[in-house]
Amino acid sequence: MKNSKIYLFILAVISVIFITSCGTPVTLTAWKNPTDNSKISKIVLLPLFEKLEYMKPFETSMSSYFNSRGLKCISSLSFLDPSHKYPISEIKHKCDSLGADAILVFSYKGTENTESYVPQTTYVTGDYGGYWGGGYYGGYYGGYYGVGYYNTVTTGGYWTSTSVVNLTAALYTKASKEPLWRAEIEVTDPQYIDEATIRISEAIYSHWQQDDILKKKSK
Repeated sequence: MKNSKIYLFILAVISVIFITSCGTPVTLTAWKNPTDNSKISKIVLLPLFEKLEYMKPFETSMSSYFNSRGLKCISSLSFLDPSHKYPISEIKHKCDSLGADAILVFSYKGTENTESYVPQTTYVTGDYGGYWGGGYYGGYYGGYYGVGYYNTVTTGGYWTSTSVVNLTAALYTKASKEPLWRAEIEVTDPQYIDEATIRISEAIYSHWQQDDILKKKSK
């Protein structure tokens, strides 16, 4: 009985979303703090990436997505200088002055590159004439005994490479030092930052809806 309760508790706070629609596959494994019932309506987006050329399209795409869904999102680049290192207290003060009730922090955890070999495979394709397509009696002798044709097709015999970008995300509110929500994110073979960011945003927003983190809109 005790084990079953623990299992149900784990299911309540941990969930996985796998998104492949419209491009880059994204797997997001998330955890919601079961003791924190905070709701959010306005967040600051803070990706801790080393390169500005990654931060800018990431923040632009994600803030645009969240704002389009009614969740107010402020890009850190709109009020922080990326060339300057701020103490945590100053960042919190700036976020408070903007009226944000949470900060969404992203960290890059590395990229895994793997290679796999697709073995060579040869198969036969073609048409056996009248035996299969022109009627049994009319095509049996002509099609089956020589009028039909076939080709051999060979595929494979090459190496493929896969890149998986690993990120972590954590949502902090003003009420607690522990994150309200956090996630491990895997992005497979991303081609464009903005496209991958939209897939990530979709997964995060879906989780927040599922976990009842978003503040209900007043009618």
